[in-house]
Amino acid sequence: MSFRDDAVEDGARKPLLHKGSWYRKGSRQGSMLGSTAQLVRDSISVYLCVLIAALGPIQFGFTCGYSNPTQDEIIHDLKLTISEFSMFGSLANVGAMVGAIASGQMSDYIGRKGSLTIASIPNILGWAAISFARDASFLYMGRLLEGFGVGIISYVVPVYIAEIAPQNIRGLLVAIAQLFLTVGIMLVYLLGLFVPWRVLAVIGMIPCTVLIPGLFFIPESPRWLAKMGKNTDFETSLQVLRGFDTDISSEVNDIKKSVASASKSSSTVRFSELKKRRYSLPLMIGIGLLTLQQLSGINGVLFYSSKIFASAGVSSSKAATFALGAIQVIVTVIATTLMERAGRRLLLLISAPTMAAGSILVSAAFFLKDFCPEHLHHYLGVMSMVGILILVIGFALGLGGVPWIIMSEILPVNVKSLGGSVATLSNWLAAWIVTMTANLLMDWSKGGTFALYALVSVFTVVFVKLWVPETKGKTLEEIQASFR
Repeated sequence: MSFRDDAVEDGARKPLLHKGSWYRKGSRQGSMLGSTAQLVRDSISVYLCVLIAALGPIQFGFTCGYSNPTQDEIIHDLKLTISEFSMFGSLANVGAMVGAIASGQMSDYIGRKGSLTIASIPNILGWAAISFARDASFLYMGRLLEGFGVGIISYVVPVYIAEIAPQNIRGLLVAIAQLFLTVGIMLVYLLGLFVPWRVLAVIGMIPCTVLIPGLFFIPESPRWLAKMGKNTDFETSLQVLRGFDTDISSEVNDIKKSVASASKSSSTVRFSELKKRRYSLPLMIGIGLLTLQQLSGINGVLFYSSKIFASAGVSSSKAATFALGAIQVIVTVIATTLMERAGRRLLLLISAPTMAAGSILVSAAFFLKDFCPEHLHHYLGVMSMVGILILVIGFALGLGGVPWIIMSEILPVNVKSLGGSVATLSNWLAAWIVTMTANLLMDWSKGGTFALYALVSVFTVVFVKLWVPETKGKTLEEIQASFR
């Protein structure tokens, strides 16, 4: 339902309810009004914005998955060692760390759209460098450029979506970014079955090449515009996002109060002030979740699953890897639909134990392989494949997308750039550690490697139980106020 402004009583506007549209009255009643069909109709602008912004996560996924199906070809064509290829795979994370450091300040100064535009350019240049590579140096340069762009994208996209979304579908919409990331991974796995690695790099340019012009057709984040004092643009952006027949006055007031409160507290937060609970707790939660997400070993699996499957005795390792990517997309779709029903916290408490169980199963399969007769190795290969499948399903259910959602929701406006950059940096640092060490750890002990990943997943359960709050159905202003 929505309110119209065509009735006036005592010189003031008197809103009239009419059927077929949706209105959020205040910050608590939005999720109770309107049917799903009405919500979709009146939020069509938001969905279009999310679909365009989600081209960034597709690029993110393509970058994450690229080293998996191309490993043997690149090593053969460019005469690389395993260590050199591991360096190539991990350099995306190094570039992403630099991008993460820049992402918060950049998105604060030039906006969310401007940051995504800048992030797209090194991605395109990076893929071009890889496609023309004749030695390791061009591969490394291209991977670093890609990583820099992806590091910015990984922070800015969830923040932008969280800031434009209505409260009762915010989790769903931010989860779409994770869904498109898995789509990007699946696409690179699929195309890697048929396309040479140089052509695959050229295809990798497409998402960001489309994203740049697409950004001209979507509004800037209303909350960023309000923070920058652009009140006319802020209200116009919010009206476009909510629909022209929707009364946005309550939401405008909520955002203005939040921005004014943040400005009054401190326009720039000093490091010495971060010890205050209102900053330290959300920072700890954001950094902790994004670090544990990567230390669970997921990048080691996604980057090198073909090698893992081959080591386990799976005959068609590339096809198995594509099946893994497809299942990840399907499970992410399910998790996305559950985001506003089950809540963020419950999904994490299902996700982490599932990942632990999968890692333990893979670890057991590899340990048993050293002691079992050779005719049983086929069954142990199936066991390890099932374990990896369970691990990836668990990741897609919660730990893949929920940490980014929570990070984008809990950080106060005046610490979002600093906190978001630090949290994203910690994520990429952990990703670099896992990606760089995965091949080396596998050579040391495949069973021991997955045992370590299982321990991290168990600790994640403890972390979520003790510190992570539920943010479902609350406005960003309510969530941030709860830490005071």
